[in-house]
Amino acid sequence: MQRFIGVDFSGGVNAGRKIWIANGRSVNDVLLIETCLQGEALPDSARERTGCLAALRTFIRSAGDALIGLDFPLSLPADFLNGQTWLHFIRSFSDRYTTPQDFRQACLRAADGRELKRRTDIETKTPFSPYNLRLYRQTYYGLRDVIAPLVRERSVCVWPMQHCRSGVPHLIEICPASTLKQMNWYRPYKGRSIEQRAARLLIVRALQREGVQLAGQLKPIVLADPEGDALDSVLAAWTAYRARAQLDRAPDDPLYRREGCVFV
Repeated sequence: MQRFIGVDFSGGVNAGRKIWIANGRSVNDVLLIETCLQGEALPDSARERTGCLAALRTFIRSAGDALIGLDFPLSLPADFLNGQTWLHFIRSFSDRYTTPQDFRQACLRAADGRELKRRTDIETKTPFSPYNLRLYRQTYYGLRDVIAPLVRERSVCVWPMQHCRSGVPHLIEICPASTLKQMNWYRPYKGRSIEQRAARLLIVRALQREGVQLAGQLKPIVLADPEGDALDSVLAAWTAYRARAQLDRAPDDPLYRREGCVFV
């Protein structure tokens, strides 16, 4: 794989403004980020969620042999799959959960009101359960409107739940916050203050030391986004780049083929 893409996702009403996509390629052991843009800037996209997610599906579908890091849960705790395979679960997702609220309430009922985490969430220290109040819309719309349609078409491979196939984009789950914590780079970087902008600059410089280059005028664009979503998309692309060798070996425990893995 030569192309690595990071998607900082949103399930909000104006998802086109919140979603950012960093598109990079490997050049002589360097990850060159060539573009970093908002979801509404994709061809035939929109600011509102439905139009933007349709454009995002088209973008992913046409990404060729790329490795794409997505910033939302690609599965649920195994107990919620009721013995099904992940493939059956994802194909029936929209029939099982008709709204984001229905999804969250069904998960809470099944867990006796608790917010359960997957094994990978615990291992990589992700901030939230997939159906946490701050994350459940992202999980719902990501699975229903992005993953499920692409899987039904067989136009992608979602790893490690599916076996690798040549000629299609491979999708993995990432979490920028977990990556920053693992690298000991985490500091408050989302906001408009001088300190938060300085924190974004420190993270960008750390990425550059790790071999990430931002083409053209991308650096000021990434630094200027006060919500940190542009930077998160670059972190997602870099995480995908770092994870490229892991696709050659299947996880030891079959649980990961149902619950998924967060790559950091």
